[in-house]
Amino acid sequence: MTDPRDELVDHLPALRAFALSLTREGSSADDLVQDTIVKAWTNMDKFQAGTNLRAWLFTILRNTFYSARRKTKREVSDSDGLHAARQATRPEHDGRLALHDFRVAFEQLPDEQREALILVGASGFSYEEAAGMTGVAVGTVKSRANRGRRKLAELLHLADGEELEMTDQATLAVMAANHPVSR
Repeated sequence: MTDPRDELVDHLPALRAFALSLTREGSSADDLVQDTIVKAWTNMDKFQAGTNLRAWLFTILRNTFYSARRKTKREVSDSDGLHAARQATRPEHDGRLALHDFRVAFEQLPDEQREALILVGASGFSYEEAAGMTGVAVGTVKSRANRGRRKLAELLHLADGEELEMTDQATLAVMAANHPVSR
């Protein structure tokens, strides 16, 4: 049987994407992922072999984020886009303007709806897995994701059935009802 520690690096991109959706700032997301990996590494004896390592890591990351948030009770906002503008590279897809509009709209969603969309949409977890990670009922996750999708469509001024014109699969997955991106 392989050591789950050997698989940690495989989950770093997904962890960073989830951390970015929560923190909205690159260096904070990197710190959150690092804290998550350290906690996972030191508590690997608590991981149950044969279960979903990715879900376990996402749960650690989520709990770490909300614990830190409760302690500080303040959030760094990027409403003017200064932090995003300092990123070293821009997204490599043809929907840059649409992605900007999406990000602005996505940040207006309540934390719970954003989290549900990232877990079941962009990260590809099932509603059941997302419910287990967040500690709420499956129906609550479904409701949060559906309300989030409706609100995003409203904020982006999309007509019923109209799709975003972009090729960024993670963003499209957040908007797609019940069609998670395959990992």
